[in-house]
Amino acid sequence: MATDAESHILELRIDEALDVFRALALESRIVILQLLATGDKNINELGAALGISQPTVTKHIQQLEQAGLVRSEYMPGLQGMQKRCHLRRDRLIIQIPAQASSDERVDEVTMPIGLYTLANPGGTCGLANRTKFIGFLDKPQAFYAPERASAEILWMATGFVEYTFPNDLPTSMEIDRLELSMEICSEAPDHNPDWPSDITVWINDVEVGTWTSPGDFGGRRGLLNPDWWVEHMTQFGLLKIWSVDEVGSYVDGNQVSEVNLSKLFIVPQQPITIRIGVKPDAEHQGGFNLFGRGFGNYAQDLVLRLIYSRKKGSDRRVDSLEATSGEL
Repeated sequence: MATDAESHILELRIDEALDVFRALALESRIVILQLLATGDKNINELGAALGISQPTVTKHIQQLEQAGLVRSEYMPGLQGMQKRCHLRRDRLIIQIPAQASSDERVDEVTMPIGLYTLANPGGTCGLANRTKFIGFLDKPQAFYAPERASAEILWMATGFVEYTFPNDLPTSMEIDRLELSMEICSEAPDHNPDWPSDITVWINDVEVGTWTSPGDFGGRRGLLNPDWWVEHMTQFGLLKIWSVDEVGSYVDGNQVSEVNLSKLFIVPQQPITIRIGVKPDAEHQGGFNLFGRGFGNYAQDLVLRLIYSRKKGSDRRVDSLEATSGEL
């Protein structure tokens, strides 16, 4: 789904992106976007830059508006009203989810990063929401403040955070794949793009796999960061997806271990615990920053997806019975 209208990011699944692909199919429209990236322009200015007529520019702008890339408004000009255009989005993300089989379904749960159930921070650490730091910096006690529930970014040089996700799947269903999506990077003093960190994910206390973050990213502002967030601190992370299926575990589709779903002991109607951290014996102990929907470059919190299908031979009446009992 697209992010909200105030965001500079347009995020779409590939099946939602037809209007965007149509809008970008002509070089002239791409040049218009590049021109608007330097500042607002009216129709005449765009036409002069492109060497094309005003009606043609207007048609191009209408196509870009339909795709959600440009916004226009009429304003007073030297010779009456003028249509002033500006770039609505400066970052486009197209998600290409795996094609599910006809009987597969997806259950998705979004977890705010401040709603962890267990935390063990060490070293440089802290939390912040959209308006301020929570508690004192580099004090682990801040992670237990009631305001932690509003956190949109957290960081620690050592340790872990753990979350408990609900699992409401009926017992007549079985999980075919699990996916965990997050924006994350290393944690260095200030920021440092060359600061590797071995970040590990555990599911139901089972170590799933490790990804080595190349660094702690800064130098330019994260697209979603509030104005008060200082320039020298971490600005954004990378969007990473851990997944587990019947064969093994993966990070962004690259297999990292042979831990499969059967080893995670995921049971319908029982919660799922997710731990994110750096092991004490990791080769690269560079900590981590975890971003919520109000910081970094991606407007999302932690996202857990369960791709599931009906168990072979299951009775459809079980679903009805479970649904009824859940309403009582």
